[in-house]
Amino acid sequence: MKGKSLIVVCVLLVAGSVGYRYLPSYYNPFTPLRLDDPPGRITQYKLRRLAPHECAALLEQANQRQMIASTPVADSQGECPLTDVVRVRNFGPVKLSSSFLASCPLALSSALFVEQQVRPLTRQFTGQTLTRIDHLGSYACRNIYNRAEGRRSEHASADALDISGFRLSNGNVVTVLRGWPDSATQPWLRAMLSASCGYYGNGLGPEYNAAHANHFHLGMRGFGLCR
Repeated sequence: MKGKSLIVVCVLLVAGSVGYRYLPSYYNPFTPLRLDDPPGRITQYKLRRLAPHECAALLEQANQRQMIASTPVADSQGECPLTDVVRVRNFGPVKLSSSFLASCPLALSSALFVEQQVRPLTRQFTGQTLTRIDHLGSYACRNIYNRAEGRRSEHASADALDISGFRLSNGNVVTVLRGWPDSATQPWLRAMLSASCGYYGNGLGPEYNAAHANHFHLGMRGFGLCR
């Protein structure tokens, strides 16, 4: 009996090992991340595990596909030094209220988020095309909530972006501050914030606390906290 059980276990292990080889790459946590991989826990895991050179290579691919327009920025020293950062100028056809500094993980995650979620959700909920994203900035050498003491904010390392509003193809501008309480636009805004969980370490909005009443904070720390 024990021998039969051992044989069954061995067969299952072999089958599982062989099966992994034939999984689509986006279901296999051991294959490299691709820009076309759909959102999900495995894609999120791969994003979080990227080595610097892997992130840089994927970001270059994203630039070539015109999912994002970014250029490298020289490293800087000082109280909040920056290394391997880029300046993001747009997300393909989606313009920005201004360019911003971003770490490679933030730039790549944002490019995928806009391409795979923000643009389709905008079309789904509003029937319009997203033309511009308004933001409050990314890099700021400060502590969390501008406190005199405490740990550094994600903004101090260009690892977070604060999005404040969205411009549509019909000319309408929906801000987080006014759009969140509005029953007509809240479902769309809520869907985008919820979707950010698959790309960022944290996505914080108006229901998190009063400090986020007018923007979505999208940062790289953590593992999928969105509220």
